[in-house]
Amino acid sequence: MNVQIIENKSGNPAYAVVPWDEYRVMVDRLEELQDIVDADKAMADIASGGETYPPELVERLVRGDNPLRVWREHRGMTTAALAAAAGVTSSAISQIEGGKRGLSVELLKRLAEVLRVDMDDLVE
Repeated sequence: MNVQIIENKSGNPAYAVVPWDEYRVMVDRLEELQDIVDADKAMADIASGGETYPPELVERLVRGDNPLRVWREHRGMTTAALAAAAGVTSSAISQIEGGKRGLSVELLKRLAEVLRVDMDDLVE
């Protein structure tokens, strides 16, 4: 590797300058290493009982289906059951899923707890 070291006024290394092509190779390798670390972490999580998700769930979320409806159905809950667990009416759940009503932060938090997801998983 061709590296030029630039020192500060005290004579200590301050910067390392590398040719662009070598820099790109380093970045690519670091990204690959991070992918390996992330994959190992995911595998360890799965091995310790972490939840996995079926492709159909992911496809619906990526397609833009209402996330509250997708997670509710994935958890096998009716609108009435989710509403009762979150302390709202089933009409409120239907309105949220239909895009006719927004979510307060408080309700979003309760729904996320009931569905066992992060709050941001319920926001489109």
